[in-house]
Amino acid sequence: MAFPVVLYFLVFKYLPMYGAVIAFKEYTVGKGIWGSEWVGLQHFRDFFQSYYFWRVLKNTLILSFYQLLFGFPAPILLALLLNELRHEMFKRTVQTVSYIPHFISLVVICGMVVDFSSRDGLFNSIITFFGGESSALLSEPGNFRTIYTASSIWQELGFSTIIYLAALSGINPELYDASMVDGASRLRRVWHITLPGIIPMIVILLILRIGGLMEIGFEKVILLYNPNVYDTADVISTFVYRKGISESAEFSYTTAVGLFQSLVNFILLIGANRLSKAVSDNKLF
Repeated sequence: MAFPVVLYFLVFKYLPMYGAVIAFKEYTVGKGIWGSEWVGLQHFRDFFQSYYFWRVLKNTLILSFYQLLFGFPAPILLALLLNELRHEMFKRTVQTVSYIPHFISLVVICGMVVDFSSRDGLFNSIITFFGGESSALLSEPGNFRTIYTASSIWQELGFSTIIYLAALSGINPELYDASMVDGASRLRRVWHITLPGIIPMIVILLILRIGGLMEIGFEKVILLYNPNVYDTADVISTFVYRKGISESAEFSYTTAVGLFQSLVNFILLIGANRLSKAVSDNKLF
């Protein structure tokens, strides 16, 4: 029964990995992968010594850190609040409204963000209402990270909450009944019953999030950024896209950059899992 699954992963996940070998070669289409000349770690050295290295590394880490700091706890907080609601109709309405942005195309979401951020857009209308001055918000480097993080939270908040609501449904209701008999307040029930009940799920998802700390998808950044904000918006994935496809076909160089990104993610995942294993009984593997 497991053969189709194993075959799928071998063909579509593991077999394509052999292409990563071009990171150590000077790949040319005419010579092919195995006919191209070996250059060792030259492409990695070129990347580490390039002008763009610290810029894309810093931007990638800062954007990931912002999403970890603000985006990770947001669905936990929403799930806890929804769990405490007793008005079923209001609860379902909040859940439905919060889910909707997840089902909207990323292109449409980014188009809305760009429109709202324009000089005559919604955000500037609010700013001018409170006495501020309107400006092209996405053309200012200082605004990009805030807009990117806030829009990501808005889009994924409701859908990410489903996981925690599912975990909350597994908590034994008798624990709440017993705590009420003992006179525990609602806040104490949340602190001593609800939160411990979903801690294993929180730890697993946190380990996975840390393991993807170097991965900022290029699609959304490309749809939102412009050359004016490269200093704060250019990340590793967009750098790989520009160098590998849109501006020049430096396949070996960009493969080396992508390989470096994956290696750092792998180290972070192993480190986070071991740290969690050392300080608690919760671990991914």
